Amino acid sequence: MKTTEQISSVYANVTRQFDKAADLMGLDPNIRKILSKTTNEIVVNFPVRMDDGHIKMFIGYRVQHNNILGPYKGGLRFHPAVNIDEIRALATWMTWKGAITNIPFGGGKGGIQIDPFKFSKAELERITRRFTYALGNNIGPEYDVPAPDVNTNSRIMAWILDTYLSTLPPSERARSTHVVTGKPVEVGGSLGRDKATGQGVVFTIEEWAKDRKFDISKSTYFVQGFGNVGSWVARLMKKDYGATLLAVEDVTGAIYGKDGIDPEKLTAYVRDKGGVVGFPGTEAIDHETFLGTQADIFIPSALENQITARTAPLLNVRMIAEGANGPTTPEGDEYLQAKGIDLIPDILCNSGGVVVSYFEWLQNKRSERWSLKEVDAKLRKKIVEAYADIREVAGEYDTDWRTAANIKALKTIELVYQERGIYP
Repeated sequence: MKTTEQISSVYANVTRQFDKAADLMGLDPNIRKILSKTTNEIVVNFPVRMDDGHIKMFIGYRVQHNNILGPYKGGLRFHPAVNIDEIRALATWMTWKGAITNIPFGGGKGGIQIDPFKFSKAELERITRRFTYALGNNIGPEYDVPAPDVNTNSRIMAWILDTYLSTLPPSERARSTHVVTGKPVEVGGSLGRDKATGQGVVFTIEEWAKDRKFDISKSTYFVQGFGNVGSWVARLMKKDYGATLLAVEDVTGAIYGKDGIDPEKLTAYVRDKGGVVGFPGTEAIDHETFLGTQADIFIPSALENQITARTAPLLNVRMIAEGANGPTTPEGDEYLQAKGIDLIPDILCNSGGVVVSYFEWLQNKRSERWSLKEVDAKLRKKIVEAYADIREVAGEYDTDWRTAANIKALKTIELVYQERGIYP
């Protein structure tokens, strides 16, 4: 959608959020200098042979923000808009996610500047494998652990796993399967990983509802993005609480159902047709009408910079649960706060994915397999504890929840640096 609105870069938004939290809490200036920069930025240009025999060059990225808490951890996205600025921002957010959920991971992120839907399955496999080989020892089970993200899935993680293990001596392979998470269950993945991010979103909504004495079963909601996160949130909100889905938007357009939309049937439809537009019983609507949907909850689960100074005034909701990374700009935040619209920030709301990635990593290290019930119970505990911590910080500093979440993360990391010191 074309607009004349000037939106700052995603990394510039991260920097503004960081500075606001650091100023308010009085972050140690030396630690502030460290955290204001990424540790490593890997850019690889690599060739791949296409099905017709010609060679095509691709550009891929892996940014490692900070590993004071543990190995770098973060997804890989395949998208034509991938660039180093975006990956820097996403890697930084991953550092904060690990800190607020108290898991021993630092922040990393990566991706390839590619539209994966323009390539055959065989080409996509060769691209993935060649990218993995190009990264070399910049990833590793105790150093940097990738996972799925936008337009990547368990099959792509399996290709990365197989390629990485093939570079190791045979005696090292069996103990290195935790080099990636989000794998198929059959090759070491965790039960519940596919729905983990969406499940975490729903758990945070549940905690918000308890605080507000709000009945989710009578609520209405709409979802932007209907990939892994958006579709799982929609299904879980309906299945677990009986909430009513009113509208959905994805890359094909937006739809509205005045009597509600069945998330399970829509998921099957999208799997078959490739997008939400045309789903029976709904009407097509434009982007502005979609954002103006009158509902209790809005769940943005697509890309960054969706809620801005221009689009925020269109929203007519009580609460926003950020399933996506960075969907709200600082200007959008200011409007939402002025209007009294509650917001569960991304680094808390969508942290379920990295939490269950940690569980998968642990299961691989221990050669264990946990039940879905066990995974869900452990995830709920982590999310509820993080939610309570951030609620406490928000009250202590009399600030918004995004700033409170950043303060919680920074306090955790600051303490570790103070205890360990700086070498030499």
